[in-house]
Amino acid sequence: MAKKKENENPLAGVVDAVTETVGSVAEAVGGAASAVGETVGSAAGTVADKVTSVVGGSEEKPKKAAKPRAAAKPRATAKKKGDGGDGGDGDDAAKGPTGPAELPEHMARRRTEIGRVVSNKMQLTVTVLVQRSKPHPIYKKVMRRSVKFMAHDEMGAGMGDTVRIIESRPMSKHKRWRVIEIVQRAE
Repeated sequence: MAKKKENENPLAGVVDAVTETVGSVAEAVGGAASAVGETVGSAAGTVADKVTSVVGGSEEKPKKAAKPRAAAKPRATAKKKGDGGDGGDGDDAAKGPTGPAELPEHMARRRTEIGRVVSNKMQLTVTVLVQRSKPHPIYKKVMRRSVKFMAHDEMGAGMGDTVRIIESRPMSKHKRWRVIEIVQRAE
């Protein structure tokens, strides 16, 4: 038996060293695990409180905040005859060729399109070509479609100008749009 104890002593030292190392690693991991557990536990408690309030576990229900209705994307304004459409400051370069970019609320709901003037041979009327492109639902090829609108023009848009038009009341047999802004003049 004395021989066995002599043989076990060198192994016992190695086993003790490994046990100490494993113990210190376990303590470090345990400390980190407990910190993570506390964080997850507090988050789970918060989520549980919100779920019970939404489902109906408590008397008080959170009220939804009212969204502002006038948060639509900005649109162009019609330029009135005689006022220049710029408020009288005379600085058209900063605002573009035709003026500010806000419409009254009753006009903001109307459909607007951007297109290129292809004909201005009529009095106070231009023909605007609006091009659309979208991929085919099955074949994914980009399909380009174009449509021409006759629009009432008091701004003097020329051939090749890019203009913004807005739908309006019928003005003649084919004219149901008005030019409200010249986005870019032809070069």
